Amino acid sequence: MIVASQGMAQSSAFGRRCARAFVSGFFVAVPVTVTVLDRLAYIARVEGASMQPSLNPEGQTTSDVVLLSRWSVRDYQVQRGDIVSLLSPKNPQQKIIKRVIGLEGDLVKTRGYKNRYVKVPDGHFWIEGDHHGHSLDSNSFGPVSLGLVHGRASHIIWPPHRWQRITPSIPGGCALLLHRDRLPPSDQDD
Repeated sequence: MIVASQGMAQSSAFGRRCARAFVSGFFVAVPVTVTVLDRLAYIARVEGASMQPSLNPEGQTTSDVVLLSRWSVRDYQVQRGDIVSLLSPKNPQQKIIKRVIGLEGDLVKTRGYKNRYVKVPDGHFWIEGDHHGHSLDSNSFGPVSLGLVHGRASHIIWPPHRWQRITPSIPGGCALLLHRDRLPPSDQDD
């Protein structure tokens, strides 16, 4: 009888140690995971047709899931051709995903914006969807503040047959006319 109670005491102590290890591991893992997702990267499903054919080329049948790097935009460093996630200037409750066409100081030829040509102001950039005419972008609301950027799309991670790295590129027919470094000196001071 004494042997049996010692075995039960040992198994109960083992169970308590396992439970304690699980709980302490949980309370370490959750903050670490939240920090990683908050500071480094997160995933998002891309909905809609505005970025076709780059994202969601199959239309309504499947949605691409992308890895969004927060770390790469921590200092608001984006480049022309990047696909970025940002808060919508029209509806701050909504996140949108678009391609960066022009950076501050660039001269952009618009598609239906109130001015035919726009010089992108400091602290802003020009974004467009790849599927013109099916995108709510800078052609609707103008240059966008860099402060609205949440992340840069770095990889398509779903569906499996579309796994790939996303490289910055500007599709043909986009409206960038002059980079800031090519504008005449008198035009750069506006």
